[in-house]
Amino acid sequence: MKTEVILTHNIVGLGGESDQVKVAAGYARNFLFPQGFAIPLTGANKRRLEVLKQRRAEREAHDLNTMTELSKSLSKLICVVTVKTGEDGKMFGTVTAGMIADQLKTQFDVSLDKRKIHLEHPIRVLGEHEVELRLHADVVTKLKVRVESTTPLPTAEAAPAAEPRKEGERTEKRGRRPEAAAEKGGKAEGGDKGHRGPRGDRPQRGGDRPHRSERPASAEKPAKGDKPAKPQKSE
Repeated sequence: MKTEVILTHNIVGLGGESDQVKVAAGYARNFLFPQGFAIPLTGANKRRLEVLKQRRAEREAHDLNTMTELSKSLSKLICVVTVKTGEDGKMFGTVTAGMIADQLKTQFDVSLDKRKIHLEHPIRVLGEHEVELRLHADVVTKLKVRVESTTPLPTAEAAPAAEPRKEGERTEKRGRRPEAAAEKGGKAEGGDKGHRGPRGDRPQRGGDRPHRSERPASAEKPAKGDKPAKPQKSE
């Protein structure tokens, strides 16, 4: 059974204040009337229509101004939505109007009904997209949405391992350098000091001192038992 009522508040899907609508009698009796959202359509209540219409006009004008200012702000924003992707960069699922509405609330503290966010095509790829916002019957604007991945990018391939050093290069680094060893060996061959050749080629002690037999006679000591002659006194 239907009954006719006058709405005193805006009810989504039903109408705005001052609208005369028909609803189920039980819905009106158990919900609309107790909550004060509607009044029965009677002769006395019809006189309240002018007041309700005036209130409705003021509300709609306020909503229009509010949505106009909001559209100016939203058109300058970039709403970032993060999604999971595979290694090839493809998204898992799509970006929905509800996800965008949640990020507007989180990032900019803007409460927006997700039904005002109009997606012509599902967002399935990363990057920037323009989304239409139908804020009011007379206010439509665009919002930039940037879809980013939460999956870390694959790391670059590791550099190839260094080639093993050759035996000659390892000896040159760890031991003496061949040039330095040759130079040191050349110095040792140039002088007798500190150089020990093969056995039999060793230099004699004393260097170039003359042999005993080559010493001058004056240097020889007198033989044992021969006394030196005393000098004679002169008369």
